[in-house]
Amino acid sequence: MVITEIKSKYTELSEKIRYHMDRYYNQDSPEISDYEYDQLMQELKKLESEYPELITKDSPSQIIGGTTKREAGVKVTHNVPMLSIEDVFDRESVIAWVNKVHEKHPDALFSVEQKIDGLSMTLRYESMTEKPGFMHLTLAETRGDGRIGEDVTINALVIPDVKKEIQYDATYLELRGEVYMSHEDFDRFNEQQEKLGKKVAANPRNLAAGTLRQLDSNITKERGLRMFVFNVQDGPEELMQSHCKALDELQKIGIPVVEHRQCKTAEEILEAIDAIGDERFDLEFDLDGAVIKVDRTGWRDDFPAGSKYSSGHIAYKYPPEERVVVMDEILVDVGRTGKLTFTGSFHDKETGKPARLCGTSVSRATLHNQDYIREMKIGVGGAYKLFKSGEIIPKLNGCVEEPESVYEAPQVCPVCGHKLVREEDTADIRCVNPTCPAQVTRTIAYFTSRDAMNIMGLGDTLIEALTKDGYLKSYADIYELRNYRDEMVQKGIIGKEKNTDKLLGEIEKSKENDPVMLLTGLAIRNVGKATAREIMKHVSDITELFNVTVDGFLSMPDIGETTANDLYEFFHSEENRQLILRMKQEGVNTAVIPEEDASDKLAGMTIVVTGTLPTLGRKEAEGLIVKNGGKASGSVSKKTSMVLAGEAAGSKLTKAQDLGIKIIDEAEFLKMLE
Repeated sequence: MVITEIKSKYTELSEKIRYHMDRYYNQDSPEISDYEYDQLMQELKKLESEYPELITKDSPSQIIGGTTKREAGVKVTHNVPMLSIEDVFDRESVIAWVNKVHEKHPDALFSVEQKIDGLSMTLRYESMTEKPGFMHLTLAETRGDGRIGEDVTINALVIPDVKKEIQYDATYLELRGEVYMSHEDFDRFNEQQEKLGKKVAANPRNLAAGTLRQLDSNITKERGLRMFVFNVQDGPEELMQSHCKALDELQKIGIPVVEHRQCKTAEEILEAIDAIGDERFDLEFDLDGAVIKVDRTGWRDDFPAGSKYSSGHIAYKYPPEERVVVMDEILVDVGRTGKLTFTGSFHDKETGKPARLCGTSVSRATLHNQDYIREMKIGVGGAYKLFKSGEIIPKLNGCVEEPESVYEAPQVCPVCGHKLVREEDTADIRCVNPTCPAQVTRTIAYFTSRDAMNIMGLGDTLIEALTKDGYLKSYADIYELRNYRDEMVQKGIIGKEKNTDKLLGEIEKSKENDPVMLLTGLAIRNVGKATAREIMKHVSDITELFNVTVDGFLSMPDIGETTANDLYEFFHSEENRQLILRMKQEGVNTAVIPEEDASDKLAGMTIVVTGTLPTLGRKEAEGLIVKNGGKASGSVSKKTSMVLAGEAAGSKLTKAQDLGIKIIDEAEFLKMLE
């Protein structure tokens, strides 16, 4: 691999890790599992070990992931940096680290502890002059970027495990612990959210992080948080010698501390890791590993692990969790396009309850299609291994006990009773009845969505109500709702006069939309907004598509054989033609209005915009590309015609250079449009 390819790979990997760092630490909304993140970081470290010249101060391997937030308080500089712990993923790495410590300190002891999946918080206690022998909490702070966090003292005080006062005779004491949410409190929160029709939390860790940063401490108190202390950051000499003894002393004065086991040999440490691994499914909170620490605090600095990690610690990460579940029911649903979807409903074989995996309760998983069901031998009463793909999506992973019979899909639509059709050369089974109620509700909801006709206020719930009452049977019916205005007001379907008129106004407003939005909203298979925009470049009115042949569609850029056939089938259906003509008669715009100053100067070109341009925003530049007949793409490939690059262009620029793609700046781009 040449050095330019290595640099490109390193830059792309660094950017990807930074993105996921931000999602995890700052937004409390990770998109990948801890395991997948760890694998990315290991790949980065491997590159850095082979090419140390690539390492910079802001490399993800050199920094803590979080940045300071302000929601719950003000910035605080840590007295003792709140660093991460270096991860290991196999027993050999644990043994090697223990042997390294014993080479320098043969008498070294270790503490093996639960690694609770929450967020770190430091507590500062100071002596009370008015109450000798007691200390009071003066500050609680989050980790932030490891050196600067935020003051969350008010919220910390409503956590039962955080003591406002402790009976201990010292001038100063600083403790670090993990704030977490129990499974019971997490489930209670999500149940309430579901009742209110609001978004549920993904997992206890994310919810705990968001709860600690609430501006209103009453919300923090109501949701319920807990905390275990796992380290003495600073304090009197008697607490800064043996880590295990310090935790035992804190426990004596009523401070909840992490479960810890003192060990001497690598064999004892591995036994403790196994014991924690065995008990993690029975705990009231989530674990994401086991931590091994040098017990004698003063020896820890002899084993540094870089600027990002605490010295004298490692964290062993367990493999992804797996449970055995028993299938209770196979649920069949009809999607917006008529495709049948299958969902398995099950319970944990051991507990009889929903399976607990990666911090969430799981009782359902997609079963994909009939071929998958047969292959996996899925049926009611069968037992199956369940895991989370990337610790996010639940999936079955093999049959443990076969059912009496394997499930077979119905022959007719479970919603309308119409005969089902299996598509040739696919595993998809569809209801082809265009008036199927299941499809009507979903297709109309898509038609009114932001990506299509963008009719504000006409969402799923209201569409279901209007469909149920017979007002909506197709897209065209939306534009005839005004004829039933008084009747709907009287029934209160939309609301009183004000809300009804507001919605009818939004419907009228949508008639003026670009026909690209209309074509998108028709929900033709394989035709999204980008494809719809390309198609409308070749006609002056959407009704002209009634006469386009399959070959005519194939002649349009980016239209393949499957999409061409889908388009031909849709526009040559008399029912669909009448639907479009009805909307046109109601005043819905079907004609392409040429943009002012539009041209075909960039026709046939695919251009990628990257970096910060001197005067144009990225969206503005991409708009000019489309307006002048080109295609704006978000990624560089061999099909890219050129890259419009500004400052800090990053990996896209590097990839374009490696592929020999033409690079232009803003001045050259604007000159092309003159």
